[in-house]
Amino acid sequence: MGLIYAEIELINAEDIGLARKNYIDQDEIKKISIDMLVDTGAYNLCINEEIQVQLQLPFIEKRSAFTADNRLIEMDVVGPVIVKFKNRTTSCLAMVLPGNSDPLLGAIPLEDMDVLIHPLRQELIVNPDHPYMSVMTLK
Repeated sequence: MGLIYAEIELINAEDIGLARKNYIDQDEIKKISIDMLVDTGAYNLCINEEIQVQLQLPFIEKRSAFTADNRLIEMDVVGPVIVKFKNRTTSCLAMVLPGNSDPLLGAIPLEDMDVLIHPLRQELIVNPDHPYMSVMTLK
């Protein structure tokens, strides 16, 4: 299977809260649409420094993580960020990769949005068993 990319919208969740309280206008909500690598080997949402600058997500903490080439690096964790794909949405924190590294859509946000990788079409799809809304397993 090759690399799978999907068009994902990322939104600063704090901005949504500020807009709801009328502190900022709707058009001031920071958001970005990007082609993101769908990576089931990554657990979390990973953005790069350029995306972090554009979205201005607040710093939460530092965490260490192993990269694909087995290096242990320390990264900022920021958020919350809203992740949108087609009719699916989730809210999560994001780890910030150095420089302009490829952003990664990891297993946790994928699972939370109830989306799947279609192996023949090599694309991210909404779960066909639940086409209208995500369905979670609580057990």
